[in-house]
Amino acid sequence: MYPLRLTVTAKSLVFGGHAIAGRLGKTGIPDWSIAETWECSDVEGHSGVVADGPLAGVSLRQVVTDHAEALMGAGWSGQYFPVLTKFIDAAGTLPVHLHADDEAACRLEGQPNGKTEAWHILDAAPGATALCGVKQGVTAEQLRAALEAQDFDAVLRRLPVRAGETLYVPGGTLHSFGPDTLVYEIEQTSDIQQHAMRWRMEDGSPVDDAEFGSNLDMLMQQVDLDARPDFLPGLRVAVADGVERVFLCAGPYFALERWHAGTAEPLRHSFATAQVLSNVGGPVEVRAGAWSGELGQAETLLLPAVCGKVEIAGPADVLFGYLPDLDRDVRRPLLEAGYSLQVIAGLGAGIRGTGTAKSRTRRLPP
Repeated sequence: MYPLRLTVTAKSLVFGGHAIAGRLGKTGIPDWSIAETWECSDVEGHSGVVADGPLAGVSLRQVVTDHAEALMGAGWSGQYFPVLTKFIDAAGTLPVHLHADDEAACRLEGQPNGKTEAWHILDAAPGATALCGVKQGVTAEQLRAALEAQDFDAVLRRLPVRAGETLYVPGGTLHSFGPDTLVYEIEQTSDIQQHAMRWRMEDGSPVDDAEFGSNLDMLMQQVDLDARPDFLPGLRVAVADGVERVFLCAGPYFALERWHAGTAEPLRHSFATAQVLSNVGGPVEVRAGAWSGELGQAETLLLPAVCGKVEIAGPADVLFGYLPDLDRDVRRPLLEAGYSLQVIAGLGAGIRGTGTAKSRTRRLPP
């Protein structure tokens, strides 16, 4: 096992533009308008394929089957890679939609899991906003009537969007963002969704009344009227001279961190589970064990757990997404950095725990 470069799925949807190539510098994608690139995907029918090395031509699904513990860590078993990551260019506005939580996905969609997700804002125009969650006090009847009228601001919260902030979006939360917003998204491996629009996001064609009504029926069975998440700046920890680690979000399904390194010190990161490493800065040199190579702008590597360590020459600006052991990977390092359990719990869901840790790492001011 070695760091894996996977093929990328590029999605051309009506809200897309050219920012993934133009602003992030990603190459190898079509010249036309692109809404999403699926960087690390094991979604059925869209599983990435290893692009080079001894496993070239092997799908991520097959890698999971053949090398489960080497990829994910000791004791792990599963039928597919559990985390999906994307770059999203909301040049236009995304449709108002939701993704089922685990319970609704099993009960209503016949799927093994739902889709909780998080958005990390890479860039946003001044005044950019997002819709996320139903306003407090809105009833199911009021929500249904407003969705039928396409009067979203009457019932949904509109939040300001700023580069560098992150929003953890539980399954069942109605949401949308854009225009002029560039996002890195991490989520459960799933493509289920229910839309509240009278047009299709694939091509903008109209949805007839019967289908629209059926869509709303399903959406109303899955919506969480109480979910009202907010954007957060993340929790910062100084790792070494010129190296900063920012915990952006965390929960039982995924965690996401952003690491910055200056020129004085390379970025060194140890891990016990697979890491989806995505570059949001300039090209960098990556070393993991005997493997080394360049990671270009807006490119992604999947680092198997068996690699254990990675070193990235500075300057660097990268994201690490992974399936966490919440105590080992999130609570413990943040408690050691001086953060309280209450503050740590704000990163997502299911993080609260007990225990204390002695401070060994200096915490940067918020």
